[in-house]
Amino acid sequence: MNVKYTKGAFERAESDLRERREKAQTERSEHLEEVARNAPEIYRMYNDSVALNYELMECIGLQAGKEDARQRIQEIRQKSKMLRDAMHVMLDSCGYPTDYLQYHYQCEKCSDTGYHDGIRCECMKNLLEKYTTEDINRSCSIELHDFSEFVPEVYSEELMNGISPRKRMTGIFNDCKSYAENFSVNSPSLFFFGKTGLGKTFLSSCIAKKLIEDGHNVVYSSLVRLLPQIEDERFHRSDGDTMSILRDAELVILDDLGSEFQKQFTDSVIYEILNERINTGRPTIISTNLTTKELDKKYNDRIVSRLTGCFMPVMFIGNDVRQEKRRLSLL
Repeated sequence: MNVKYTKGAFERAESDLRERREKAQTERSEHLEEVARNAPEIYRMYNDSVALNYELMECIGLQAGKEDARQRIQEIRQKSKMLRDAMHVMLDSCGYPTDYLQYHYQCEKCSDTGYHDGIRCECMKNLLEKYTTEDINRSCSIELHDFSEFVPEVYSEELMNGISPRKRMTGIFNDCKSYAENFSVNSPSLFFFGKTGLGKTFLSSCIAKKLIEDGHNVVYSSLVRLLPQIEDERFHRSDGDTMSILRDAELVILDDLGSEFQKQFTDSVIYEILNERINTGRPTIISTNLTTKELDKKYNDRIVSRLTGCFMPVMFIGNDVRQEKRRLSLL
C-alpha cells in the first residue's frame, strides 16, 4: 500500500537523515586528523588505499571486458586487501578500533541517505511513520499525563453495589501501569467503560505517555477529531493516509467512543479500524461513556461483537472525580 505521509513528516525525516550524515562525516574527519597527527604511517596507508580505490573504479569503467583490464582489476583488489589488512593490524596495535577510519552511519544499508537502490529505505519509512504519527497526535486535544499524578483519594471508599470505588480504581491504575511497563505486540486490547469523569481518558493518556517515552509508536486521539480527518482524506479534501498509520501503529488509543456524529461513513471507519487491528493482532485501547445497552442501540452488531468479543473489558466505577479534585485543591 502506498502510504501518504505528511509534508511535515518528510521535512523532519530528511532533516534527521541530513544530521546523521553530517555527524558521521564530521566524526570520520576528526578520526583522520587524529591518526594523521599520532600515527602518520597509518594515515599514509589510508591515502594509498583511497588511491587504489580510484584506480580500481577507473579501470572498471574504462577498460571493462579487456583481458589485461580484468587482470589489473584482480591485482588492484589483492593489493587493496593486503593494504587494508595491514592497516587494521596497525590500528589495533596503536589502540584504535580496526574500523576507526570508516564512516559510521546509523543505517549502513543506505548510508543515512534514506534511499537504497532507488527505493525508500526502511530507516526513512520508520522516520516518516514516526513523524506522521506525531502530527496526528499533535492535532489531538488529549493532554498526556504521568502515572505519578494518580490520586486514589479522589475515589470514595463507600461501597457501591458491594465494591469500594477506591479499591477498584487503585487496582485498575496498577493494571494500567503494569500494561505500559510490560507492553508488547502481544498485549491485549482494552475496552474502558463507565460514567464520565472517572479517569478513563487520564489512564489512557498515562499509558500513551509511558510508551511514547519508551520509543513505541503510539497513536492517541479522540474519535471526534480523528473521524473528520479520515473523511477529508478519503474524499481528497486533504492529504495524508491516517488509516494506514492507525493500521500499523504498535498501539492505538481511541478516546470517547460514542461522542462522534454518527453516520454511515463513521460507522464503517470505526469498524474498519477495529477489524484491521484485530486481524493484524495489534492492541487497541478504546474508552466510552456509553453503557452496554447504549452501545447495542448506537452501533451495529459487527462493531459491538468486536468490542465485546476481542477486547478485555475494564469497568470504571465511582462518582465524577473532578469535583473531588477541586475540593481537595481548596483544602
